[in-house]
Amino acid sequence: MTRRLAEVAAKVGVSTATVSRVLNGKGGVSEPTRQAVLTALDVLGYERPTQLRGERSRLVGLVLPELQNPIFPAFAEIVGGALVQQGFTPVLCTQNAGGVSESDYVDLLLSQHVSGVVFAGGAYTMQHDRHEHYQRLIERNLPTVLVNAAIDGLGLPGVSCDDAVAVEQAIAHLRHLGHTKIGLVLGMPGHIPSERKLLAARALTRATDFALPDELIARSMFSLEGGQAAATTLIRRGVTGLVCASDPIALGAIRAARRAGLAVPGDISVIGYDDSALMTCTDPPLTTVRQPIEPMGRAVVELLMNQIAGGSFAPGELLFEPELVVRASTGPTPHGL
Repeated sequence: MTRRLAEVAAKVGVSTATVSRVLNGKGGVSEPTRQAVLTALDVLGYERPTQLRGERSRLVGLVLPELQNPIFPAFAEIVGGALVQQGFTPVLCTQNAGGVSESDYVDLLLSQHVSGVVFAGGAYTMQHDRHEHYQRLIERNLPTVLVNAAIDGLGLPGVSCDDAVAVEQAIAHLRHLGHTKIGLVLGMPGHIPSERKLLAARALTRATDFALPDELIARSMFSLEGGQAAATTLIRRGVTGLVCASDPIALGAIRAARRAGLAVPGDISVIGYDDSALMTCTDPPLTTVRQPIEPMGRAVVELLMNQIAGGSFAPGELLFEPELVVRASTGPTPHGL
């Protein structure tokens, strides 16, 4: 590398630092000098770096918000496997508190000249987060697919599970069991999938005799601890059924019920969302609404491959219907309630 830099610098009559800036795509070099460096590379028989050939690598970024929720590793496995079958290598990018941000990952992936990016959860699901990095992807015409509900106006294709159907299935199941005082534990305000669930629940109150006062709606981080704290508040308000926005939140709700001396499902029923790994092994096994992640994952890769091949796409989302999976965390309402 040092020899190459020196030869090109001598050929053009510039410093090796200037040649290095050109080869690494850095600024601070005039266009005539940049072109002279590239010409010298060709004349001396050196291969231009990928980013200077106008080509993209056969890498695809897979950006996840975390790995603690089992649904994200499961999704990564499905999408990653499908990408490998298409001859692409997934590059896993996971965020953590105080670590690399989603925006930083976008810059990193752009610098690596990836062929596309898949986001599963992230800033696009939050109304109040920053979204400028998605615009950078659009400006670079980089194939991109979003998984699950996004804010309006991004103009990127997506694949989503139908949040409205999910909450309708969960509430209908609890009402069938006789529950009338049902609480919701959702993500933080502005989280689009949670807002869709809330809108669907509100619609049920207008279309049926189901009641959902504001005091029975709680917000939570997507964690066991967050679910426990939110559910504790609703349990004190007398709910007999809880519909949760994720399986970890639901497991936190079960812990909250037990800390309050209540039996699940004898005193309170709990429903999760995702049907992530090991939900059959919890105590009790968790009733949950299953996201169909296998067909969703395949659809994500198909959308991405179509863009990489130069095909057009319609902004918006493909909706997949979830499935209620009944296990032992739900049962009839307690006698007399």
